[in-house]
Amino acid sequence: MSVDAPAAPRRAARSRTGVVLVVLVVLAATAAVVGLLATWPGEDRRPDTGFVDVEVERLSATVVGSRWDTCDGTVEDMEPDGSVPQTVRCLHVSAEVGAGASAGTTVEVIATSGLTRADVPPGTGIVLEHYPADQNGDEVWAWGDFRRGVPLTTFALAFALVTVLVAGMRGLRALVGLAVAFGVLAVHLVPALVQGQPALVATLSAATVVVVVVLYLAHGFSLRTTTALLGTLGGLVLVTVLGVVGAHVAHLHPGSTEDTYQLARLLGDDGVRILQGVFLSGVVLAGIGVLNDVTITQASAVFELRAADPAASWRTLLARGMRIGRDHIASTVYTIAFAYAGASMPVLLLLELYDQPLGQTLTSGAFAEQVVSTLAGSIGLVLAIPLTTAVAAVAAVRLAPARISGGHRH
Repeated sequence: MSVDAPAAPRRAARSRTGVVLVVLVVLAATAAVVGLLATWPGEDRRPDTGFVDVEVERLSATVVGSRWDTCDGTVEDMEPDGSVPQTVRCLHVSAEVGAGASAGTTVEVIATSGLTRADVPPGTGIVLEHYPADQNGDEVWAWGDFRRGVPLTTFALAFALVTVLVAGMRGLRALVGLAVAFGVLAVHLVPALVQGQPALVATLSAATVVVVVVLYLAHGFSLRTTTALLGTLGGLVLVTVLGVVGAHVAHLHPGSTEDTYQLARLLGDDGVRILQGVFLSGVVLAGIGVLNDVTITQASAVFELRAADPAASWRTLLARGMRIGRDHIASTVYTIAFAYAGASMPVLLLLELYDQPLGQTLTSGAFAEQVVSTLAGSIGLVLAIPLTTAVAAVAAVRLAPARISGGHRH
């Protein structure tokens, strides 16, 4: 039987388009694996910070009582000048040790500042720090923290249960992907950054592996997932480039906050260089979640438009998809801005207390990092939507059949 002449070029075009999509995904995944191996942390996962490793036991305990008392407020080796009170009010907490060789023993410690008796009623679970006896024969017990294992585990299980009940197996696969993502961060990225591995290579490699695994695991091996993946990877590249340019032109210097200054000091001679990479790594990681959301939504919208109108051209699908994308942009930009604002709320409060002019506040070092992060993520997000829509429109017309179902496979 002869082949319809117009059908042959269409099949050839579909074949070329499919090959291009597969090659792009394979190249990205291969490059990510190579980068992952090249920046894999060595056996010595932590640099020498100069701190002495003091043997300390962290033991669970249960509060049996508390009382207010006065404590010495002066600082050792500092002459009193009237600026620091000689005595302060402090909360003494009695707790029964529940683990270790001292189980059953009741000890008294001074609670951390800011706590009241209402915060530590009898029965409250806490963690105590036990320092063994020194050369003078004295052992020390100190307040550690609250025991939060049970409530945090309960919240996590509630989140997992709700996700599975609402989203079914897709929700379960998403949870598995989330666990894989955090595993990559904990095993590879964080130790690699601490050891001074190239931050952009390590971060982009880890982010690409996470995106590939999470998207295919949560949404399946389908044409729309592949187009969303390519849009997400393109958005990550844009966010990375914008973060590098923004950090350079804004003269962002690590150590603008107390936490980053302390981290730079602990990391030693390479502290400043490592922190520059940490900032860029944070910009990239912050963009993964939102990019994943908008790209998979845009890809699904385009394929649904194609299913509703099988005769639509890729230009028509692009125009209709961008009408949806513009609404998505308008809402998602707020999501990024308020997410960064919520994370930097203590900085905002401090700047408000300093009563500085608005222009000086927005351009200060601590605030400028958040501004650059927000703008880099927002621009990358906005540009990723037309990119994903265009790729999905072409793929839907050239690769998908006239009748499209959500389960279409490669």
